[in-house]
Amino acid sequence: MRSHRFRKPLVVTGSVLCAGLVLSACGASDDKKDTAGSKGGGTVTITTAQGEMDVPVKPARVAALDNTSFATLKAFGVKPVAVPKALLPTEGFEDWQNDASIKDVGTHREPRFEELNAAEPDLIIGGYRFTDHHDKLSKIAKTVDVAPSDEAADGYVASLKTQTETLGKVFGQEADAKEIVGALDQAEKDAAGATRGESVFLAVASAGKVDNGASRIGRLAEPLNLKNVLSAEGEDSTSVHNDSGLAPETVAELNPDWVIMLDRDAAVGTEDGSEAIAAKKIVDGMEAWDKTTFRQQDQVIYLDDDFYLSEGIQAYTDAFDQVATAFDAAG
Repeated sequence: MRSHRFRKPLVVTGSVLCAGLVLSACGASDDKKDTAGSKGGGTVTITTAQGEMDVPVKPARVAALDNTSFATLKAFGVKPVAVPKALLPTEGFEDWQNDASIKDVGTHREPRFEELNAAEPDLIIGGYRFTDHHDKLSKIAKTVDVAPSDEAADGYVASLKTQTETLGKVFGQEADAKEIVGALDQAEKDAAGATRGESVFLAVASAGKVDNGASRIGRLAEPLNLKNVLSAEGEDSTSVHNDSGLAPETVAELNPDWVIMLDRDAAVGTEDGSEAIAAKKIVDGMEAWDKTTFRQQDQVIYLDDDFYLSEGIQAYTDAFDQVATAFDAAG
């Protein structure tokens, strides 16, 4: 591989209820926090999901809530003051996970607004899983949503590039942002050139079963020369949490040339806390698939275990590299 380098909804607790009191006590206004603690001084105008916004350049205290931004912020040398630690990838972020000075703000399902407020951020990078909390976050500090989106004009993958370039402006890391975007461009080009109209089943493994994952990783196939055997029609990106009832025999009848697999449990564990079954073990154990093309020719690509949690530009760069390498090797 050319590498470039939720759990079930939780019961609302008293800590969440007291968040309203915390928010009402956040005396500092957005205007006051715009410049407080800024290392670089001045502001820059960026485009966000809420329109154009002026934000501090090189803010000193950054709360990073959008998991798609984590790897880019780390590449820029940014140490956040607060993150949702349950959403950190298992590898590469041990320093953030174990650093007591970095506040744990919970998850999008049960955010700890009081912890976020205590971190005193100058800027909050919200959006993606935290989109629904934008208004509450904005009462704590200037909050920007520059997350990638399926609704972006040129699609999710293109919006990853825009996100990276925007963060580069905010943190004065335009050169590094350009390099990161260039790596994705090259990987995407290589993967597109290696694929020639083959059929593919975009799958997600969870709870010992394999289901249609087109709603979550269909983004990966969009710029490639591949034909999905199952569309995402009627699904949304949260369908990976559910059992759609897709029978192994259905996949066998469709007989795709390739399978690209996201292993959700490898990233976040099982819903009931039981030991996760590896995606490869599930695939290898499907007797109904014994005569399929992808099984007989060993044409299954397993995305990185942390893909479900990362989903940022580096994750897609590595995934495109995997596709290019696997398809080139298959001839």
